[in-house]
Amino acid sequence: MERILLATDYPNLTELKISHFHEDALYYFVNKLSLQSIFREQITVLTLINDDKYKKQRSLKNYSLYVYSFIFTLFENLKKLSITGGSFGSSYPGLSLRDLPFTTFSSPILTHLYINVDNFDDCLYLLDGRLRQLTTLCVTVYTVKSSSEIVHNMDKLCNLKYFSLKVSDLFEAYDKISSLFRRMSNLEKLTLNIAVRRRTRVIDGTDIQHDIFDCMPQLHSFTFCICAYVEMVDLSYKLTSEDIQQTLTDIGQQHAVSMVSYVTKKKAACSIFSLPFEFDYLEDLGNKYPNTVFSYVTYLLVRDTVPFEHEFFMRIARSFPSLKYLRIFNMKSQTLNSRMTFSSDNSQLYSIIEYPHLTILDVKYAHRDYVEQFLNEAKL
Repeated sequence: MERILLATDYPNLTELKISHFHEDALYYFVNKLSLQSIFREQITVLTLINDDKYKKQRSLKNYSLYVYSFIFTLFENLKKLSITGGSFGSSYPGLSLRDLPFTTFSSPILTHLYINVDNFDDCLYLLDGRLRQLTTLCVTVYTVKSSSEIVHNMDKLCNLKYFSLKVSDLFEAYDKISSLFRRMSNLEKLTLNIAVRRRTRVIDGTDIQHDIFDCMPQLHSFTFCICAYVEMVDLSYKLTSEDIQQTLTDIGQQHAVSMVSYVTKKKAACSIFSLPFEFDYLEDLGNKYPNTVFSYVTYLLVRDTVPFEHEFFMRIARSFPSLKYLRIFNMKSQTLNSRMTFSSDNSQLYSIIEYPHLTILDVKYAHRDYVEQFLNEAKL
């Protein structure tokens, strides 16, 4: 890179993309004095493909201080920063700002930020005024662990126009997210992918209207996948996707669908999502799911309290053409007809299911019938 940048003058160079980024790369940039004027004065858009791996023993505080925060020291005119993962299924170290000074990871001119953070509180730190010109914030949150001693700035976020929030872990504190939305009155575009556990009721169109639409009168684009795990003991009625679907129709969400999967006899996963489905992962999909194509999904977890038959996996192959990672949670034995499908005498009578991109099959929590089925399939 040094030879290219020093080969001639690049007066119009404003964007830089670095693949296979590691924390040691920053020390390389610091020691190359000949490049620092380009970094400090010209680069306004920076993209890092981060190959560092998230490890529990790694100090996220030090990584945030000496890697993420130092970016703004090195690139003084940065207006757009994007940090993404380097490979499928990997997570890079999330930004962690707890117990760090307000000046850490701050900029008076940054307008666009795409980053993964360790905890939901770190998302709130990013919105506490240290990035006051921010118009676009896209974050993936690894965990949601509430800390009662932390008091965050709750001022209105008048400049924010686009907010994307994806939470990788199950959490309970739905009210923390709904209270954040009340600060975003000028938001025009929202992307939301969350899964909330231990609910006593579903999250449906009524909640979307109250917690989102009523708070964001300028909103014109809403892409979402919201899953609520409801304990059946708290309900006096049987959940149906049709009931939830009606609440979406009532608020004008004709291009959204609902799905109810009974993951145990006492718990249901109740999902609502917009179409087309634009996320790359989906969990707790059961035997009954909407008739649509999930073009972008590469990771899928299927789970149900009744067996998955041969036809189910045929449908999965059609519905998820980009699938790379499939997890099966089902300890129920398949019916005799499905098992006979894969006997040596009958295997040629049935079409083989093809998963052309599948690289990982997790059957740790699956009945041996599913193991035998996939071992007998020849075109995975």
